[in-house]
Amino acid sequence: MNLAAPALTPTTRALAWCLHLLAIGLLALAAGRAVTGERPHAGWIIATAAACGLAYAAGPVLPGVHHSRRAAALWLAAVAACWLVLLAFTPDAVWVAFPLYFLQLHLLPRRAGLIAVATTAAAAIAGFAAHQHSFSPAMAIGPALGAAVAVAVVWGYQTLYRESEHRRRLIEELTATRADLAAAQHTAGVLAERDRLAREIHDTLAQGLSSIQLLLRAADRALPRAPENAAHYVGQARQAAVDNLAEARRFVAALTPPTLDGTTLAGALERLCTTTSARHRITARFQLTGTPTQLTTAHEVALLRVAQSALANTVQHAEATAADVTLGYLGDHVALDIEDDGCGFDAVRLPALDPETGGFGLAAMRARVQALGGTLTIKSTTGHGTALAARLPLAPPADTKPEAHP
Repeated sequence: MNLAAPALTPTTRALAWCLHLLAIGLLALAAGRAVTGERPHAGWIIATAAACGLAYAAGPVLPGVHHSRRAAALWLAAVAACWLVLLAFTPDAVWVAFPLYFLQLHLLPRRAGLIAVATTAAAAIAGFAAHQHSFSPAMAIGPALGAAVAVAVVWGYQTLYRESEHRRRLIEELTATRADLAAAQHTAGVLAERDRLAREIHDTLAQGLSSIQLLLRAADRALPRAPENAAHYVGQARQAAVDNLAEARRFVAALTPPTLDGTTLAGALERLCTTTSARHRITARFQLTGTPTQLTTAHEVALLRVAQSALANTVQHAEATAADVTLGYLGDHVALDIEDDGCGFDAVRLPALDPETGGFGLAAMRARVQALGGTLTIKSTTGHGTALAARLPLAPPADTKPEAHP
């Protein structure tokens, strides 16, 4: 396991730093007591403690210690050798065995770690007894109890870590399964809608066009010898065309967004502002400028969707208190402007459409407007609100004059 950050989490980083500080602190304590306590070989104690500290500090720096158990074992052997030399000079080095237990249990396999901990505890007991020139069971309690605590803590942490990783994998699998299910449901919905539209077109428009074609073909055959029959067929074809046109308009109306059903674009935007103000803590105001001109359904849907998405972003992200929506008819084009007094954002790094959440982002708004030959501009500065402007050229009016009756 990585020495500096066993699980690459803030908790394990804090534990690792505490272990490092404990080891260095105990080495400093041994050196300090050698000076203040006027112990024999004080110079050697200080030098050995410094060498042991340097050997210990080299571990987190060496990349091989983090990734290779062989390198970790060699590093632990070097630190342990320095510690044994220090233990030979002073009994205060016994306490350094406690951080060594944790290092050995973390960096070595379980069986090798237990053997290393037992060997370290035995060396600590033997070294302390040698300095005291005697041995008693009480001398073994401290190192043995420390070894037992270290084993319990490390093994308990490793068990909790494995359980946490298992739960994390389960959560990731559940999230992926939900995403797959949502995608499958979306695909099924798209296929079902395609089937419905195919049936509607086949049963209405296609059948009507086929009838017109058959009637005109019959009129063409009857024209040379029976003009009155040809006129009758032409009249039936004309009536079929009128009925088919009405059916096509009904079909298109069924695909129109409900917000535009039975109202104008200005009315839909005003209702959107009213609904937004009523449902959220924001004052959304609508203003109409210029003389309204009849727009195509595509233009109205695009502008309405842009306004809906912009106000949704304002409510969710801008922390704004007010937003102004202006629909302007400016000669040869129609303009939609949305301004808020929110926190703004870095306009250089525009957020993109999120395919995971299905969010209607700025990239999607720009694509919708550009598909109709328009432009979308965003001006925003952090702390100074956001201004969004959509411009669409007015489509040439359709020729709705009826043909002259033959």
